[in-house]
Amino acid sequence: MAWTQALWLSVIQGLTEFLPISSSGHLALAPALFNWPDQGLAFDVAAHVGSLIAVLIYFHKDIILIIGDWLRSLAGGPVTIYSKLAWSIALATALVGGAGILLEDMVSTALRNPLPIAGATIVFGIILGATDKFGAKRRRIESISWKDVLVIGGAQVLALIPGTSRSGITISAGLMMGLTREAAARFSFLLAIPVIALAGIWLGTGLAEQAQPVQWSILFFATAVSAMVALLCIHYFLRYLQHFSLLPFMIYRLILGVILLVVFL
Repeated sequence: MAWTQALWLSVIQGLTEFLPISSSGHLALAPALFNWPDQGLAFDVAAHVGSLIAVLIYFHKDIILIIGDWLRSLAGGPVTIYSKLAWSIALATALVGGAGILLEDMVSTALRNPLPIAGATIVFGIILGATDKFGAKRRRIESISWKDVLVIGGAQVLALIPGTSRSGITISAGLMMGLTREAAARFSFLLAIPVIALAGIWLGTGLAEQAQPVQWSILFFATAVSAMVALLCIHYFLRYLQHFSLLPFMIYRLILGVILLVVFL
């Protein structure tokens, strides 16, 4: 793989993992536009590890509190917002993990081509804009209930459809349940931790079964770039949501979906 391709794909992964704009849509479009070869499974693992490192760094204080309060709750301690978040993340992860196992064949074959990706990019972009406009946007993350978890966790299952955007659909579900933009995004990013970790393990298992040579320098570079870009993305996106709407992201998704249709039809 050329260093230029590695750089751009790492930047795309770092941005699109957390912005509600569909990573699969961008990763499908980039090779077609620049005539790049497939980046391969090893690169995907490295880029995912970078995104995971970023979210762990950004939310490290919350993660420590979540794990600590969760362990205390297992020992009969009081229920806190952090132990509740831990159980919420576990439930939402179980939902998407079970669905992923059941739907693996369909997701990895029939849905993984440019036209379904374009359709999902457009449809779920419209949903993002609608929930942002009509959601109450009053509730903070501390108010999350089990009903919210079931809805947001169930919505996360839809992210198995390429082009949906995991962050986009979970933020949309949070807005639909009345969360503020920032609260919906924070919960979405916390949900991303086990999902990205599981995806990395899953991809890593497939990588271990391959006998191809590995470009370690490219992989370390991809991990570092993806982590730095994702860390900046999380920080500035959360600041953005304190003051502005998600309308620009809906418009961007509509444009991306149309471009995908034009390029691949």
